[in-house]
Amino acid sequence: MVSKQSLILNDKNSIPLIGFGTYKLNGAQGVNTITQALKNGYRALDTAVNYENEGTVGQAIKRSSIPREQLFVSSKLPGRHHHYHEAIVTIQESLYRMQLDYLDLYLIHWPNPLEDNYVEAWQALIDAQKFGLVRSIGVSNFLPEHIDRLERETGVLPVINQIELHPYWSQPTQRKYDAEHKIVTQAWSPLGRASAVLSEPVIQKIAQKYSKTVGQVILRWEIQLGVSVIPKSSSQIRQLQNKDLFDFELSTAEMESITNLDKSDGRNKNQNPATYQEF
Repeated sequence: MVSKQSLILNDKNSIPLIGFGTYKLNGAQGVNTITQALKNGYRALDTAVNYENEGTVGQAIKRSSIPREQLFVSSKLPGRHHHYHEAIVTIQESLYRMQLDYLDLYLIHWPNPLEDNYVEAWQALIDAQKFGLVRSIGVSNFLPEHIDRLERETGVLPVINQIELHPYWSQPTQRKYDAEHKIVTQAWSPLGRASAVLSEPVIQKIAQKYSKTVGQVILRWEIQLGVSVIPKSSSQIRQLQNKDLFDFELSTAEMESITNLDKSDGRNKNQNPATYQEF
């Protein structure tokens, strides 16, 4: 049974297996929601420059009484700042907005391969780590060919690849590649952005068997795949449920039944990293 609640990264740092997503949590209400999540035991917070809520995250951290060293805070570099010097300044600005001395993890949000500046951005992250601005560096939405190029041109592999992953888009090829390169796969939208996946009879039946919610079953499926998850919820009850994943285990057949829900067009918004551009 998967019982450990943290993962060791390939740079020897560790990350909580379950984090808290903050997308669309902004302003005073966002601060209250994130503060509540921290009170409910979450210690990893995931944000991004493009979420426009780094200040909100920083304020929630400031309001909490949790020692900084017990938190794992990550943010992401937007496509418009892939050039080296812009990337360094952007990381510094992330720290200023959050009122932190360092980030535990910084990711390139999208490769934006049509612009083709992601290697330059990666070099900036490598140097930001050397400067002490960030402790671990990774990527988001990168395909194997993008990561191969990072390693070929810089000699440094990311510790994490944060990708869209849910029962309709289980990413077996990318997960296999990441595992072979000792890169942790982390799922964004782990619950499929509350899509029809929550109504799937296969998952509902499993949830009834274990007296768990559909969301808990999906998150358990993901961590049994070896994937880190960052679910988001404004509900106190669901925040607690989304962390309560360690007292049951899915069978091999149950795991396969969920994985078999995979669709060839399973992406929520057709954001293919081979062509998608986000600035």
